[in-house]
Amino acid sequence: MNPALVRSLVTILEHKDISTAAHTWRVVLYTRALAEQFTHDHDFLRRLTFAAALHDVGKIEIPDIVLLKPGPLTDDEFAVIRQHPVLGWERLRRFEEADPLVLNLVRHHHERWDGGGYPDRLAGDDIPVAARYFAVVDAFDAMTSLRPYRSEVGEDAAEKAVGELVKGSGSRYHPDAVAEFVSLYRKGQLGWILEYFNDRCPMPDYDTLGNPPTSMAKA
Repeated sequence: MNPALVRSLVTILEHKDISTAAHTWRVVLYTRALAEQFTHDHDFLRRLTFAAALHDVGKIEIPDIVLLKPGPLTDDEFAVIRQHPVLGWERLRRFEEADPLVLNLVRHHHERWDGGGYPDRLAGDDIPVAARYFAVVDAFDAMTSLRPYRSEVGEDAAEKAVGELVKGSGSRYHPDAVAEFVSLYRKGQLGWILEYFNDRCPMPDYDTLGNPPTSMAKA
């Protein structure tokens, strides 16, 4: 994956939806923290980092009137939003991206463990491993961050999000992925991400995506 291309695509998306900047950094760091429980292979972690950063690249093609709508989406609008995994996958294919780790995470991060997700309604072990773990990361951040339809989050948002993940374990989410992520949260290994990479803080330069600032975890 070309780092310059990753930076360009993420920057385009950030300009379209400013809340994406902090979201991108958080999901990258959550994903790295989760993956490092299983491997420290630098090349794999680098590829996974770029995949996480690009997961929403398909939203570049979603009309602003839908993507930035401050209220609830209609069924038709939600159908448009649901196109973004395939749109992102297609965009990366046009750029001749061939890494299955990147392509599969971008396309399948909204699949559900029970087969009720999108775009391909994959279920269980048919969902690529990185995508099934990333689904937990993405959901947690969605429940603990500012969005066009939500201008404030409470201090207990993280606890409520963890509760929702546990509730969805085995249906919406891969049970092992939930267990690993919740374990990290309970050990206090994710709080620094929420603190230093919140929606109101300036974000680091995207040139550092391949080597995220994990040293803050020890601050």
